[in-house]
Amino acid sequence: MTQQAPLIDPFGRHVSYLRVSVTDRCDFRCVYCMAEDMTFLPKRDLLSLEELDRVCTAFIDKGVRKIRLTGGEPLVRKGIMTLVEGLGRHLKSGALEELTLTTNGSQLARFADELSAHGVRRINVSVDTLDEAKFRQITRWGDLPKVKEGLKAAQKAGLAIKINAVALKGVNDTEIPEMLRWAGGEGMDLTLIETMPLGDIDGDRTDQYLPLSVVRAQLMDQFTLEDIPYKTGGPARYVTVKETGGRLGFITPMTHNFCESCNRVRLTCTGTLYMCLGQEDAADLRAPLRASEGNELLNAAIDEAIGRKPKGHDFIIDRQHNKPAVARHMSVTGG
Repeated sequence: MTQQAPLIDPFGRHVSYLRVSVTDRCDFRCVYCMAEDMTFLPKRDLLSLEELDRVCTAFIDKGVRKIRLTGGEPLVRKGIMTLVEGLGRHLKSGALEELTLTTNGSQLARFADELSAHGVRRINVSVDTLDEAKFRQITRWGDLPKVKEGLKAAQKAGLAIKINAVALKGVNDTEIPEMLRWAGGEGMDLTLIETMPLGDIDGDRTDQYLPLSVVRAQLMDQFTLEDIPYKTGGPARYVTVKETGGRLGFITPMTHNFCESCNRVRLTCTGTLYMCLGQEDAADLRAPLRASEGNELLNAAIDEAIGRKPKGHDFIIDRQHNKPAVARHMSVTGG
């Protein structure tokens, strides 16, 4: 495939990072992400694994250098290793710099070796608490010992791990120092994330919202945090933690959004492209994908969509804005 012109949005940002939700399904029901009684998409609406590969390859031909597979829970998608193996060919050719994955860890013990064999070198694993009862409460269906078993399997397979934790007021706020010590002691980085107003979740997000500016100030009573320029391609700002030797990231869509350097777009499992996580504007790539065996229509649809990428989002959580800013669930867009 001939190399095409890179994807440059209207604000001069080079779109080099594609996040792909391979399924809206998950084996957890985390309270900030999903309602307990979720209605999932019918199979016919989903892109097949072959179609997902084709869209990803079209983006790689247009200069995307990093792909992250997300969900839902990506490892519950039937046959997912076929897609991982297929995309691994772009790592071997050098066209793709990194293929990575965000997971809840429940299936890692089963898939860690295969992920490593197909070229995945690091993963993000969502763990919001180290208290087993609280973990069950937050995830509704999750089992912490099983996740920890998966983390060990991933490390044994040579995968670098970053733990993602959503900071939730009155839930895990007092545990964050312990989680920082645990992650550092296990040789894993930790990233804290502010809760975002996406999708109806059977609750009031105002009560959950915890600004990371407050968390950072509290952590500085116990830890020496030093700002560093380390980047992974995503929106986190990193510090080193002198006491653990590990890295700590902050993702702050609410208190300090990161739109000015946004290099990302998100593809859902139905072939909808969201140019911004916090905006409803989207482009349908499934129709042009299925309309032709060639990629001319698909490439034109991608170019048109990037030409509409907005400058940023406007998330607010307060008493006047406790409804979701965006109606779709995070599990649909891809975490």
